[in-house]
Amino acid sequence: GLRFVIAGLATMLVFRRHMAGVTAAEILAGGAIGVAICVAYSLMSYGLQSIEASKSAFLTALYVPVVPLLLWLFTGRRPHAMAWLGMSLAFTGLVLVSSPDAGQLFTLGAGEAATILGAIVIAVEILLIGRYAGRVNFQRVTAIQLLVAGLCALAAMPLMGEGIPAYSWVWCLGATGLGLISALIQLTMNWAQQSVSPTKATLIYATEPVWAALVGRLAGERLPGAALVGGALIVAGIVASELRLRRIGQPAE
Repeated sequence: GLRFVIAGLATMLVFRRHMAGVTAAEILAGGAIGVAICVAYSLMSYGLQSIEASKSAFLTALYVPVVPLLLWLFTGRRPHAMAWLGMSLAFTGLVLVSSPDAGQLFTLGAGEAATILGAIVIAVEILLIGRYAGRVNFQRVTAIQLLVAGLCALAAMPLMGEGIPAYSWVWCLGATGLGLISALIQLTMNWAQQSVSPTKATLIYATEPVWAALVGRLAGERLPGAALVGGALIVAGIVASELRLRRIGQPAE
């Protein structure tokens, strides 16, 4: 909660000249996206209590091939052939990452299940962003969605039986650092994607679980070989889902 409230306030500070004139549509858009962010990060945080960070990163990356499937479900837009290939590779990778032991095919623990649900919610978040893109001011919506995500998390504390903890530099610095990093990431992505196509951006983002696996290795995590193969298949599925086959001589879109 503190992480995203801090990120929202930092974003408002950066975009202070754009914050005047917020519309009802921007509040609705930011609110919907913010709720999705809160649910997704809550599920992933729950999952990280019982699974490795590198495994979490590979499972979270499943949101990329899930997007075309949700588009088909909600809009009737049938996925192209490469999207189906990407989903097939990603599902095969999911089986290996979640159940790397022989004889225990696809047995999800609570951590894996929560993380996969979080990935699906991230896919919903992307669809919401796509729905409102071009219709609202992205600076104001970015600030609103971060604030809403933080406020929803704080509002959920009484429902979870949690109270305000005693002050500690540990959670204070952690929340502040994560908040500023979250704001920096969001601002950088919004700036970069003004000159980078969505397909290229997604392919770049596909390297995220690879970096997570490397950092996890440095931190002492040791995933089984089958899980690493599964992770590679998930990344391959992400790349495949963003590619388009075309005939020889056919101009690119």
